[in-house]
Amino acid sequence: MSEAGPSNTNAHASVLTPSEAIPPNAVHIHGPDLSDPIDLVDLLKSYEKIGFQATGLARAIQIVEKMRVQRSNAEEPLTLFLGYTSNLISSGLREVIKFLAKYKLVDCIVTTAGGIEEDFVKCLGPTVLGDFELDGASLRKRGLNRIGNLLVPNSNYCKFEDWILPILDKMVEEQEGEPKAKWSPSSVIRRLGKEIDNEDSVYYWCYKNDIPVFCPALTDGSLGDMIYFHTYKASTPLSIDIVQDIRLLNDMSIHAKKAGMIILGGGVSKHQIANAMLFRNGADYAVYINTGQEYDGSDSGARPDEAISWGKIRAGAESVKVYADATLVFPLIVAATFAKARWSTEKA
Repeated sequence: MSEAGPSNTNAHASVLTPSEAIPPNAVHIHGPDLSDPIDLVDLLKSYEKIGFQATGLARAIQIVEKMRVQRSNAEEPLTLFLGYTSNLISSGLREVIKFLAKYKLVDCIVTTAGGIEEDFVKCLGPTVLGDFELDGASLRKRGLNRIGNLLVPNSNYCKFEDWILPILDKMVEEQEGEPKAKWSPSSVIRRLGKEIDNEDSVYYWCYKNDIPVFCPALTDGSLGDMIYFHTYKASTPLSIDIVQDIRLLNDMSIHAKKAGMIILGGGVSKHQIANAMLFRNGADYAVYINTGQEYDGSDSGARPDEAISWGKIRAGAESVKVYADATLVFPLIVAATFAKARWSTEKA
């Protein structure tokens, strides 16, 4: 004797609860049709209807494009703050960031020590592709340093030491001379950008275009090692004042008519920009790109809504967090916004 089927109307209702009407303006999920050729811009536009992080990427492109346009607004120009972690300069994203600096498409940069030194190191020697699975002990014996699946020879840092120590000597002389130079992390970076005199460098272009670069943790890397070594060589150590920079950064935020943030990764660079926004009652636009989660309570993984609670992003501001590796998505965002606008200008 077979079991009876679910004839009970209550069971049926539990499985298929009546649907409310779908709003006429609802976005229907639909991927791109690849039967025919499709260009990059049209492909990225289709991301809005794919769902999941593809929709987040499309939203990031929309917000960045609004920031790009707002920067040219005569009455309320937007000041654009870009933040990123050091690994992104180690990667090929360096060239995307260099594009933004070269054409003065951002107004301020905040990064970490590695995000400064790796740019100069790359001017002196190559970073090469390795593998995430390479054995650390073997690499140590070979004088190779692994950054994810990238490799940097120790010889690159030796070249960096040979290059930077004489510059630090000059900076100490200027510090002790008349008038006395007062160094801050941003003025040190500006000086190094001038001294490298290399168009491959992000910070050369920041120097040329007068884009301030802030690095609160300037000593947390090889650059800090060089400053440490230099204290044993110089009669007077180099003095670097971080208070000058926090005033400059916060004042940039306070005086901005409109303010936008693009922040790649987390940590110091993310929080330093967001905290500066607090002094103006929050950013008007914000795009976060990182793989961090918020369950541990760190700012690195925090979503934009948490920043709204602190007053770091305005209530009602346009913001999005894309849960993705920035090396995957940031080139697409820049290509669809700043680069697209530049290509259009060049064609005209």
